[in-house]
Amino acid sequence: MKISREFKVGVLAVLCAVILYFGLNFLKGINIFSSTSTYVGQYENISGLTEQAPVLIKGYQVGLVETIQYDFTKSQPFTVAVSIAKDIQLPQGTKMALVANGLLGGMAIELQLPQTTTAEVYQRGDTLPSVVVPGLFETLEQGILAKLDSVLGEANTLVASLNNSMEEGSLYQTLQNVEQITADLKVSGADLRQLTHKQLPTIMAKVDTTITGFAALATDVREANIVGLVDSVQSVIAGVNGAINSDAGTLGLLLNDKTLYHNLNVALEDLDKAVLNVDSIMMSIKARPFIQKKLPK
Repeated sequence: MKISREFKVGVLAVLCAVILYFGLNFLKGINIFSSTSTYVGQYENISGLTEQAPVLIKGYQVGLVETIQYDFTKSQPFTVAVSIAKDIQLPQGTKMALVANGLLGGMAIELQLPQTTTAEVYQRGDTLPSVVVPGLFETLEQGILAKLDSVLGEANTLVASLNNSMEEGSLYQTLQNVEQITADLKVSGADLRQLTHKQLPTIMAKVDTTITGFAALATDVREANIVGLVDSVQSVIAGVNGAINSDAGTLGLLLNDKTLYHNLNVALEDLDKAVLNVDSIMMSIKARPFIQKKLPK
């Protein structure tokens, strides 16, 4: 039996379609041979979420977004159905969170499990509590807007303060004071330049004269016979020391002869005793007036 060319082309087209179907589902992460469970979430805004977006549990992909339906007559118009592997049981309290998936703006569904699990689980087709987690750019936008509001408030306060200052005239007075100070500085600078040009040559001439005088004085000191003068003084001192230590002179005898020194001390002691006796006699005479009368004048 001869197979026609048209039949061969048709079989090849069917095989290509089947391969394409399985290939696309494989690339999307769908396993058509495994059964899945479907859960639903309600959202007011899905922020660019699309069908076939990944469904994650703690960063691990467990399914895909199956369908997105909308009804704008409701407060939460978007109904998102997700399919996950049938063997995954979602305990009561699990939330279906809409999160950013990467930095390029893609969105995904993350199933947030409760911290404390219970024996009760959601059934297929149940509606899970839905939340929206702000992405990185939304968080930055909110922070920037808050900072911008704060800066604008401070700017408004500053402008109001400037307006009040202008009305009260204090700012104008301050500007006038600044202008006056600037003018005074210019006058002082001109005076300083004039003084420098006129007085600086005279001052430098006096300095040169003083330096010349010091140089001449230094020359005179170097030329003076300082060494000879010092030698003469040392010779005089040596002569005095020799006279003191020698026994030939009077000063040497007084300083070196111990016997003479002892006799001098004895004579001085006798003289002190004589003076004391004279003082005692005079006191006795003063105590007897009649003796004073008999004494010849």
